[in-house]
This record gives sequence, structure tokens and C-alpha cells, in this order.
Amino acid sequence: MKALLLAAGLGERLKPVTLTTPKCLVEIGGQALLDHWLRSLNAAERFEQIFINTHYLVDKVCEFIRRSPHSERVHLIYEPRLLGTAGTLRNLQGILQEDDFLVAHADNLSVIDWPRFLDAHHNRPKHSIGTMMTFYTDAPKSSGIVELDHDKTLIQMHEKTSSPRGNLANAAVYLFSPSVFGVLRACSPTGPLDISRDLIPRLHGRITTFLNDIYHRDIGTPDSLTKARSDFTRLFNVAKGSTS
Repeated sequence: MKALLLAAGLGERLKPVTLTTPKCLVEIGGQALLDHWLRSLNAAERFEQIFINTHYLVDKVCEFIRRSPHSERVHLIYEPRLLGTAGTLRNLQGILQEDDFLVAHADNLSVIDWPRFLDAHHNRPKHSIGTMMTFYTDAPKSSGIVELDHDKTLIQMHEKTSSPRGNLANAAVYLFSPSVFGVLRACSPTGPLDISRDLIPRLHGRITTFLNDIYHRDIGTPDSLTKARSDFTRLFNVAKGSTS
């Protein structure tokens, strides 16, 4: 399979941290967030090629990848202007449409059980063209809250509302079949496109879900980044203790 990590954003909510560091290179536990993703995808042993879109502070991202032990499998896609998350996806149709593939926002810290996630996708209902990872959030007002039917298919998503209907949220990590490009072609042909805003509403009833019950957090704000760093230290110490 191929993977697309979305890493081109400006990180506006994370200023002043992102004035000099792209959000994907912010460190947690002494490692850049992007490094956490590359290590995780490598451990999954299923992703032969990894595509990363770039824009903001692109030279720093390029240098990081150049020094990475995973660089041989990484392909950087520079966007002179931001296309939006779904715009990037549509732009890479020729590369990704051969088989099912992963799309993930690289501004999240996520510990993923890849065998379970991939198995859920491969055994999804026949009407489903993809699998959305979900998680229980402690910040529902700043998340896309999802409503599911009896077989865990998405029937509605409420993006960042002041009165959220629960705390089960979209983790912005997806496994898609190539059929998703047919849906994308029905979106506006001009201007940036966003996965949550423009694509997901067209997938209500057509995308199943998988619950990440290990760990997932968006590090988009200074407060969330602080929590992620604290959580990582706790998780890492627990992991060391369990193997000692």
C-alpha cells in the first residue's frame, strides 16, 4: 500500500512554536512528529511508498527527510500554493489510484494498532469505500464529532460545533479505496478542497469507522501539544515498565 501524510499546513493555531518550525517537525519525546509517523508506518510493514506534501518552511522538511533513515521510501510533493487536504488527494490521483491507500494528517500524535485497523478496512461493509479512524476526544468543540449507525458506518459528522453531540471524533486518518476519486471529481473543480469540509459530507453512509482505543491527539494548539508531550512520557514509561 501507499501512504499520504499531509504536512503542508501553516500551523497558525500553534504559534509562536510554528514561526520557525513546521508543525510536522515539532518535537514530542525528543522526536519530530513526522518521525513518529515514519517509524509507525515502517513498523506496520505494509506501506512501501510514503508521500508527504510540503509548503510551509519546506527547506526544513526536505532537510529532515534527507537525514531520515526512512528517506528512500519517502517522496516529497511541494505545493507552491496550498491545495487543501482533499485538493492534495485529488492532485495525487495518478499515483494513489492503483490500490487502497492511507491518508493521515501528520499533525496528530497517534499510536495505531495497524493489523486491527487494516483488518477492519478489508472486512468493511460492501457499500463502504473507506475507513475513518475515530477516537474519544477531550476537546469535542474543536473536533469533528461523528454519528454512526449499527454497523459503525458514518451517518453524520458535526465539524467543530459549540454544542457537540458526544465526544467520538474523526481522527483524520483514513484508509480509502480508489473509488474515493469518483467522489472527489464531483467536488468543486477550482480552489482548495478540504477532506472534512468537502469530501466527508459526500461519504455519509459510505465510509465505515475504526476506533483507536490506544492513543490519539491533535497537537494543533499549544495546550494540546503540552498534553501530548506529557502523555508521551507517561506512555513511554509504561511501555518500558511492561517489558522490564
